[in-house]
Amino acid sequence: MGKIMGKNKIKTVFAMSAMALMALSSHGGEWVKPEINPLLGGGDVGTIFDICVLKTKNGYTMYSSWRPQKSIAVHYSKDGKKWTYPKIVLPFTDSENEFRVNRPCVLVKDGVYHMWYTGQTKRPMSKGRIFYATSTNGVDFKRHPNFVMESTEQWEGITLMCPHVIWDESEKIFKMWYSGGESYEPNAIGYATSPDGINWKKHKDNPICTPRKDLNWEKDRVTACQVIKRENDYLMFYIGFEDIHTARICMARSKDGITNWERYSKNPIIEPTPGAWDGDATYKPYALFDGKKWMLWYNGRIKHLERIGVAIHEGEDLGF
Repeated sequence: MGKIMGKNKIKTVFAMSAMALMALSSHGGEWVKPEINPLLGGGDVGTIFDICVLKTKNGYTMYSSWRPQKSIAVHYSKDGKKWTYPKIVLPFTDSENEFRVNRPCVLVKDGVYHMWYTGQTKRPMSKGRIFYATSTNGVDFKRHPNFVMESTEQWEGITLMCPHVIWDESEKIFKMWYSGGESYEPNAIGYATSPDGINWKKHKDNPICTPRKDLNWEKDRVTACQVIKRENDYLMFYIGFEDIHTARICMARSKDGITNWERYSKNPIIEPTPGAWDGDATYKPYALFDGKKWMLWYNGRIKHLERIGVAIHEGEDLGF
């Protein structure tokens, strides 16, 4: 009979096993899901999802879709893990165009908070358009009187949603990556530019990112991206769908942010953890580098409940 391990050794083995399981659940050990997950949702909050995060001098500000309220909410955090209770900053209007509002993207330029978001009509044929609002304090938003983009192309189907917008200082334009297609989950990613955030010109060769049928994790559709302009290229975090219910988070890059999207060789980077809060799907990534590590917030779904969690990547180098 072998030697019985001491208590300290047993604790060490269990701790190492837990760390290994977390690493395995986030593919290749590069992204780790901390045990504090999920961070937001469930209980009296219910489903909360589709986030956009800003780094501030006091920590982080998150904008999210609050499904039971059909509205967009804000939360605050000092460390990106512990968040305040949601506060509605853009309520639905119960109008035909904005029966529910969701999927916000917010950036701050010249002291103004610019928000692009999805306004959806009533079901069963829920049509989505992209709307715009501004605020001077990040809480009290004033709507632009009409939507700023709607479906006009065949590939866009009946819905546009999931806008992600950056301001390109060198070109002096807003750049938007958006999703188009079906109303439940859109099918592909398009690109548009604007001098003022209101008048948008769609790229002539849209969609610029479509599913690759040879990759099992995204063979059905790709959608809901975040794009970061780097020194020599554009980095995209996006959702790849194996089928309408099975989703994982992936990375790609492009020299110009429009053409020739190269997939990361170790995709998907965030996968569902069987039996966990994100056991059925991982959706809608939003990542920031805090100077020491990457924090990637995302939606996790188990059955019908979606909540918000985070994955951590130590160091700036993503190997991509």
